[in-house]
Amino acid sequence: MTDIVNVIGAGLAGCEAAWQLAQAGINVRLYEMKPEKYSPAHKYSGFAELVCSNSLKASRIESAAGLLKYEMEMLGSLTVPCAKENSVEAGGALAVDREKFSDSVTEKIRNHPCIEVIGTEVTELPDGICIIATGPLTSGAMADVIKNLCGEGLSFYDAAAPIVSYESLDKECVFFASRYDRGDADYINCPMDKEEYLSFYEALIGAERVQLKDFETHPFSVYEGCMPIEELARRGVDTMRFGPMKPVGITDARTGRRPYAVVQLRRENREGTLFNLVGFQTNLKFGEQKRVFSMIPGLENAEFMRYGVMHRNTFINSPQLLNSDFSMRSRQDIYFAGQITGVEGYMESAASGIIAGIAAARKIKGLEPLKLPADTMTGALSAYISDPYNSGKFQPMGANMGILPDIGVRIKDKKEKYGLYASRAVESLKKEMERAGYESNR
Repeated sequence: MTDIVNVIGAGLAGCEAAWQLAQAGINVRLYEMKPEKYSPAHKYSGFAELVCSNSLKASRIESAAGLLKYEMEMLGSLTVPCAKENSVEAGGALAVDREKFSDSVTEKIRNHPCIEVIGTEVTELPDGICIIATGPLTSGAMADVIKNLCGEGLSFYDAAAPIVSYESLDKECVFFASRYDRGDADYINCPMDKEEYLSFYEALIGAERVQLKDFETHPFSVYEGCMPIEELARRGVDTMRFGPMKPVGITDARTGRRPYAVVQLRRENREGTLFNLVGFQTNLKFGEQKRVFSMIPGLENAEFMRYGVMHRNTFINSPQLLNSDFSMRSRQDIYFAGQITGVEGYMESAASGIIAGIAAARKIKGLEPLKLPADTMTGALSAYISDPYNSGKFQPMGANMGILPDIGVRIKDKKEKYGLYASRAVESLKKEMERAGYESNR
């Protein structure tokens, strides 16, 4: 093939797009500005860096996240197999050692004969077909290019949770368990009684936050899927108990009863030396994080290996701009992929890269498009970001069963119902892949 596709950005979406094209025998120029330049959120030099949580969410196919990953594997995903190879224990979730995961993706990308990695910041669009996967923290010059292509963006704020060392935890206060005893007991649980919870709540809502930087305009809009814990607390005294601190499905090993509230810690690396505070993304000042989070039972002497941070994310108004294959309506030679399109979540971003890569490859080869069925998770996400109906009220969307068409059968048991959704999706995708002559990887 003489065609060359430019992929801008080696995050999850960019790597998946480049991989799909390369696997189809199409030459790719993959542009990545790291390590020459880093965004405010990135620290690691490798590709597909995970900057927030290290969890890729549930593994079971009866869940939205599990179904999405299953479909991605059917479509030849690069990142899902890499994640499985570098997983850490996390109950029913797929969580990874983030550096080993990044290294694995980077090695496969760099060693592919059809991919040329160009280590520089892109400040203007290269000639030819382009897939823009620059992420929600696109650098200045490229942000201007995108603005000229798309018009005004949508700004939100995203946040990351602190990481503590296992060694520093008080083992007398905490215990291992998974919610509802699903999978192995891989989560560390810090139970609270009512008095402890209310004291923690008061300290949290009164803690001092980091002042936003110059490029972060006021007032800010916080994306619901990555809400800072202090912002969540300000919505009401019990809000955290219905969110990341919900005690449902947890039994306090010390009392044999359900705690009033619970903080869960999830393994951050394979060795189990680091754990992150699940749902505790934050914009508190570092000293305040140490003061307030040390009030959590078991964390009184915790060693914080990384404090939480918050940064701005920018999304284009995809329903006005993009087709369901993530190509621009006004420029068929330009595709977008990743969080910049308004798909929320690591695997959702990666899936959008798969879709864009497949679409570009098939267009170059003169093949009929792969039309993702609406009752698949990949198809439903594609439909959501490209539906003009959503343009006036567009917010990022992650995988969830609510975006799939109703199954048409009344089933009370949620697991059974979602199992039917999953079976239907897999069968629909299989049929479409067979029709399009696209070989399944499962």
